[in-house]
Amino acid sequence: MPAINVNPTRMELTRLKGRLKTAVRGHKLLKDKRDELMKQFLDVVRENRALRKKVEDGLMQAYGSFTVASAIMSSEMLEQSLLYPKQSVELDMTFQNVMSVNVPVYHFRTRSEDPGEVYPYGFATTSGELDDAVDNMASVFQDMLKLAEIEKTSQLLAEEIEKTRRRVNALEYVKIPQMEEAIQYISMKLDENERSATIRLMKVKDMLLQEAIEERQEANARAVEAFGGHPDPDIPV
Repeated sequence: MPAINVNPTRMELTRLKGRLKTAVRGHKLLKDKRDELMKQFLDVVRENRALRKKVEDGLMQAYGSFTVASAIMSSEMLEQSLLYPKQSVELDMTFQNVMSVNVPVYHFRTRSEDPGEVYPYGFATTSGELDDAVDNMASVFQDMLKLAEIEKTSQLLAEEIEKTRRRVNALEYVKIPQMEEAIQYISMKLDENERSATIRLMKVKDMLLQEAIEERQEANARAVEAFGGHPDPDIPV
């Protein structure tokens, strides 16, 4: 018996063959999607690795400059210098479709295009190390946003790859074998029914032939009696 309950009829056989054809086609499309997602995912992972190293190096430089600046300047002066920023940033998010996966795309713009607006203090009372730290932080900010975008993209792609892989395995190892087993079961049942019907027809034919022979023999016997021991030549024996 197959793993799924089916009626061994020709209509059910036709329906299962159609479902099997669709499942095989869907399995191929899902495998192609999985392979393309894996390619996209590996590209994103490589980009993520390079960008993360760049961001970490930039943050290390910025933190190093801040450490030197905090050693040269007093904590009150350092806090007062960075208390009121002059520059502001606006962040927008859109989505990009990658193999039916909507991944985020970040766009940011500053209020002013003047690069000097990044320094919220005067240069008379601050050290050059603080300028380097602020400049490094401003430079690494774009890379940090790009890194966040790429990491979210890799997370969404990984989840989609896992879902696609489960669907491929379900079709390949469960659904398609079950339908093939059911089709084979129905075909065997139909062949068995056809053989049984053929045997019944042959038996009926033999019975009818036997009855015809017996009727002819009875007719011949009656003819022999009627013609005085001579059979009627018109009645076959």
